[in-house]
Amino acid sequence: MKYLLGLCAFILLFSCTSQKVNSKYSTIEYEATPCFGFCPVFKMTISADRTAVFEAEHFNFNDKPSKDEFSKPREGTFKGTIKEEDYNKLISLLDGLNVKGLNDKYGEHNITDLPTSHLRIKFADGTSKNVEDYGKRGSEKLSEVYQFMENLRKNQEWTKVK
Repeated sequence: MKYLLGLCAFILLFSCTSQKVNSKYSTIEYEATPCFGFCPVFKMTISADRTAVFEAEHFNFNDKPSKDEFSKPREGTFKGTIKEEDYNKLISLLDGLNVKGLNDKYGEHNITDLPTSHLRIKFADGTSKNVEDYGKRGSEKLSEVYQFMENLRKNQEWTKVK
């Protein structure tokens, strides 16, 4: 009887850990480029299993940035797993955008000191959508996604790998 219980426990445990994540997004990537100030410069890539890579260039960790940071080496590459609650919130924000219906480009390029956001989404069906937003003001819902992604830099557990 205890062998049967042990086998059942093993099967149950194995089935729980091997479930495939069902997300319509296979990869979510967000990149923030520099401005003429202290805008954070980074790229974050999040997979459907919530694993993430955060490539920090400049102005990601210092609350009192200075121009001297540009002469310092990049801040590093970090890995982590996005908290389930935060991942679900991100998916909800993206679902509210109708990602495939977004414009490819947003922003007025007559101003020369604004950062650009790049949102790159790969869907589980093999398609993708790339959105470039100069000034990060494409729409209110897009701005929410950008802010949420930028907050992930500070509210997740990151382990430096490089």
